[in-house]
Amino acid sequence: MYPATTTLRSKYQSLGLIALGVIFAAGPALAQAKPDCPGLPDAAKLRSTLQSVVREGPSKNGGMGNQEWAVIVNRNGIACAVVYSGTDTNQEWPGSRVIAASKANTANALSNSDYALSTANIYAASQPGQSLYSLATSAPPNPQAAFGDPSSFGTPTDPMIGKPVGGVIVFGGGLPLYSGKGKIVGGLGLSGDTSCTDHIIAWKVRHQLGLDVVPMGPSPAHNDNMILDWKNGDSPSGFGHPACKGGQPSEFIIESLSQKYPTGPKNK
Repeated sequence: MYPATTTLRSKYQSLGLIALGVIFAAGPALAQAKPDCPGLPDAAKLRSTLQSVVREGPSKNGGMGNQEWAVIVNRNGIACAVVYSGTDTNQEWPGSRVIAASKANTANALSNSDYALSTANIYAASQPGQSLYSLATSAPPNPQAAFGDPSSFGTPTDPMIGKPVGGVIVFGGGLPLYSGKGKIVGGLGLSGDTSCTDHIIAWKVRHQLGLDVVPMGPSPAHNDNMILDWKNGDSPSGFGHPACKGGQPSEFIIESLSQKYPTGPKNK
């Protein structure tokens, strides 16, 4: 009886180990399942668009002229594309990959088909003493998406692809994405330079992708452009963001975005 029981137990243990082996082997494949990203560009389109805008340089984008990370998430906050503008990942700030993803997640999570909020628009409200203080700590990045084999970052096998990226960022560089009918379809995040330059590049990328039919927003142009009215710890609009120091000035570029790259159906 006991030898038979021992043998049976050994067989079940062996089968269990095999099953675990199958699960672990299938894990990466399951993690890389193609996400559902209707109406959103693929990584190749996002990267080529990003590169064309970054090449305009600091004179047209402000900031320091750095290379950038860009991430697109769908309406559920699942990463659809993760790209970088340089020739390899050593040219961008390493930390900007997760920051870009968190910006995309934030803009998508806090916007809807009636009203758009860029990550720049929530800077003022998230400061100490304001109505959304502590927002930045409310939803940390998903560690299963943030970490992995660095050689896969920015490729179709990036650990973020197909996973909710999480994270909340409360400074410029994240924009919600809207279809030609004004329906929100996801979010775009840019990171790698000053937050003002990230916002400018994101704005131009979104415009080139044709995903900027913004229904309404807090800016004077009734969209989600950055509002540069944060001074002495206060924002008269309630949606303000400070001007950025470092590199080429960006204030005039930001203020002219709504005219040069207008949002809304009038241009579709």
